[in-house]
Amino acid sequence: MLEAAGLPFSVILPDEGAECGICSRETPPELVARLAMQKGANVASRTAEGTILAADTVAECMGQILGKPADRQHAEQMLRLLRGRPQSVYTGVCLWSRPDNRMLLDVSRSKLRMASINDQQLASYLDSGLWEGKAGAFGYQDEIDWIELVEGSESNVVGLPIERLMVLIEQFDQLASIVDPHEVKPPR
Repeated sequence: MLEAAGLPFSVILPDEGAECGICSRETPPELVARLAMQKGANVASRTAEGTILAADTVAECMGQILGKPADRQHAEQMLRLLRGRPQSVYTGVCLWSRPDNRMLLDVSRSKLRMASINDQQLASYLDSGLWEGKAGAFGYQDEIDWIELVEGSESNVVGLPIERLMVLIEQFDQLASIVDPHEVKPPR
């Protein structure tokens, strides 16, 4: 998506521990903002110069936060919860500049509805393995016809709200004050 938007980049993965767990008191927007900030901070601690883009995405349905499934059984539980119901996908985006430590944090939301797929459709998707590594156990980018975008950005559902990112980059470039990342509170 970054390449298609004409943005040059290189990939620096955060340490595995940078993406630590769900806090039961966090809302989905708070969770994705915190995780994006943690990933950004982790990469920033190992980067001398440049702008870091970090993001995190979760799905939410009926008050349950759905990250990436641990295994096929977990994916099936998620998909059974989602089918026939409205849901939201939240992506937290963190832009972090080094060495001056300017930081901008934002959350995007898209609303979806999954059709009431039958057990055979569910099993077929699970057999495909396309659910692996995807928040909510499905990939909107897989062009499955039983997921409908009701409101928001398609790219947000995929994991990076590219339209919003372009606005954030412009705002970030205009951000004059230096922000202490330890004083930033994730949005509610």
